[in-house]
Amino acid sequence: MRNIDDYSIEQQVKDIKQSFRQLMDGQVAQSMRQKGMDYHLNWGATLPRLREMAEELKARHLAIEGATADRATTYPLAIALWKENIRECKILATMLMPPDELLPEVADIWMEQTATVEIAEQLAFNLMQHVPYAAEKAFLWLSSPDDLPQICGYHILSRLFMRKLEPNERAINEFIDQALAALQSPTPPLRKAAMQSVIHFADIALIYQRIASAAIRSIGLDFL
Repeated sequence: MRNIDDYSIEQQVKDIKQSFRQLMDGQVAQSMRQKGMDYHLNWGATLPRLREMAEELKARHLAIEGATADRATTYPLAIALWKENIRECKILATMLMPPDELLPEVADIWMEQTATVEIAEQLAFNLMQHVPYAAEKAFLWLSSPDDLPQICGYHILSRLFMRKLEPNERAINEFIDQALAALQSPTPPLRKAAMQSVIHFADIALIYQRIASAAIRSIGLDFL
């Protein structure tokens, strides 16, 4: 069994990057480019395959360390992968980062370094919805002047609302105010993320449905 000291994070990242050649899907990569998803390097690997790869990496990490699940951590590998300007590396980083080990300031750095809608979505779905401070960070990002933090924030809240997390009155007012502004944004992905979060908010209970419906109608939109 190879010791973790003999298998550096740098070497692990190198091996992972080489393995992407086996996952290459030129049609997917070309489709992303046509949709404006411009990455420094994009192998076009599908998300299901990347999830399988993340699970394989977690298992391999345990085997290399010879550690039990409560001792081994993929934190250093996730940090190293995020630094690579490669689509698949960044997505894997969001899948490998242990949510309870991600410091809020590191989350902010990752958000600042997020350059595409896809990575903002993956950051929310794979990681940020699971961190202990998910709601706090989501509301902070909703107030950002930039679209990508807002998109990430709305996706985080969507997942929390799906788990029937009930916001307090102050949070409800802030959410509705921010969502109404986002729904009138010229950016389609932001409008979509905001509407999805409003729909999931409304699904919590009848009172939330009434709040959402009245708010949506106030800006001339129909609420499904």
